[in-house]
Amino acid sequence: MLEIVTFTLGPAQTNAYLVADSETKEAAVIDPSWDGHIILQAAQKRGWRIGHLWYTHAHFDHIGGAAAIADALNPLPLVALHPNDHVLWRAGGGGAFFGFDIDPGPEPTIDFVHGMKLKLGSVEFEIRFTPGHTTGHCILYVSSARTCFCGDLIFAGSVGRTDLPGGDWNTLEKSIREQIFTLSDDTRLLSGHGPETTVGEEKRSNPFVDDLGK
Repeated sequence: MLEIVTFTLGPAQTNAYLVADSETKEAAVIDPSWDGHIILQAAQKRGWRIGHLWYTHAHFDHIGGAAAIADALNPLPLVALHPNDHVLWRAGGGGAFFGFDIDPGPEPTIDFVHGMKLKLGSVEFEIRFTPGHTTGHCILYVSSARTCFCGDLIFAGSVGRTDLPGGDWNTLEKSIREQIFTLSDDTRLLSGHGPETTVGEEKRSNPFVDDLGK
């Protein structure tokens, strides 16, 4: 069974998700945003073993805690990111633009591909390619739990910004229409910032994508 611990960390108040299979205690961190030691402590307290770091995209506020987590683990966790965001990752997630010099941690060795499946124990995560906020943005969908980790694609009542390098409004809109609004209305959306919401709620009331759900 999927277990989720949510953290809101760092200068941009970014959500990081520690996820695990309750049976095997295999764990991953989706977007280790900041203060990696806090995420590590939570895993240790539960007896979970972090073997993976999964990035929805490579902005600095989504990878800022990766180095601290990796430094404490042996072997190193496997890092997954879409190849389109490797350049952004190598540039420290664009942190310098906002005055942050971060250590991005271990290099990504797994390339996200649309439709690929990743497993923690018996829990399966489906990768969906959703560019628009960045050129390599992806979301992770767990059909067994009707839960989607959607990074900065869509938020409760809002959407990801498209004014940073690699952002594009039309592409973002297409990603939301094709990869979020095709999920069942009761699917939980766990975003990179802000509270959780559902697909149905955003179809009904999100002012930015209001027309998309019609």
